[in-house]
Amino acid sequence: MAKIRVALAGVGNCASALVQGVYFYAEAGCGKVPGLLHYDFGGYMPGDIEFVAAFDVDGRKVGKDLADAIFQKPNNTRVFYKPPRTGVVVQRAPTLDGLGRHLKTVVEESGEKPVDVVDVLKSVNADVLVNYVPVGSERAARFYAAQALEAGCGFVNAMPAFIASSKTWQRRFRRARLPLAGDDVMSQIGATVLHKSIVKLLVDRGVEVLESYQLNIGGDMDFLNMLDEDRLKTKRISKTMAVQSMLSEPIPLRIGPSDYVEFLENRKICYIYIRGGYFGGSPVTIDVKLQVWDAPNSAGMIIDVVRAVKLALDRGIGGPLISISAYAFKHPPVQMPVEEAKKRVEEFIRGLRSS
Repeated sequence: MAKIRVALAGVGNCASALVQGVYFYAEAGCGKVPGLLHYDFGGYMPGDIEFVAAFDVDGRKVGKDLADAIFQKPNNTRVFYKPPRTGVVVQRAPTLDGLGRHLKTVVEESGEKPVDVVDVLKSVNADVLVNYVPVGSERAARFYAAQALEAGCGFVNAMPAFIASSKTWQRRFRRARLPLAGDDVMSQIGATVLHKSIVKLLVDRGVEVLESYQLNIGGDMDFLNMLDEDRLKTKRISKTMAVQSMLSEPIPLRIGPSDYVEFLENRKICYIYIRGGYFGGSPVTIDVKLQVWDAPNSAGMIIDVVRAVKLALDRGIGGPLISISAYAFKHPPVQMPVEEAKKRVEEFIRGLRSS
């Protein structure tokens, strides 16, 4: 099959894990491969993903080959594969609102003139643009969505800005016959999907969930950026609604980033607390601690999302992709339990469902 030509808006830890993973799984072959929901996704293999453009604002990354840029500071995720040179040079992106007050202290903003993103996307014939701008970059997220529309490529919104879940953006992508997936990627096995699944299990077993919280700490630029509470509004909404959607009525619920701990690097530690009542009002309390490398957790989902978007392009499907968005994102157009979303993704792959 044809290659899937992918452009990246942001070359941080998540982009690093995705680039490493594409080459890692391409080399692994099609045997039993741990870490992927699908090796073959509708005929597309991981090695069919080809990176054709990348945009960033950090002078340590701009001008470098993508294979080198993904390992530049302040990136600090786990290195599990060193990809060969890609021939893709990271280009200077417009900054817009991408640098919050904390990121400005560590990002060495490039002095180069920003490129015309639409011209670049058109020149490389990009199929999919993946948005990895920092949390709170609302203008930047909308900018890249508009660039994808103008350039004629599908859009994946991995960040907590409401694009795929917005009726306005849905209509625009539907009219352009371009697929849209998002919002705010939900890790392969991360805090939100674990919290969501535990709550759903309790509800399915007749337990009344009374209150809950989820606290997260980490040591990468995402957590440093999220020390700025003003940039967290949509992030808290996204994570909270993902869990609340498993319940029939609202409960006291507090979810979101809690602190930045530099030595943790890209490791994320999550604490989940749930209090409920079961038979005869008997009390139950659940306390869970989860520790993961955050960026590979994201890449494990995006590698499937990118292939779903390409399938939609091949089939002439425009607008929000309901099934893969519900499976892979915290704030999709339609919330679903994980097992229902997975079932619908399988139907989409087989052509039994249009989106």
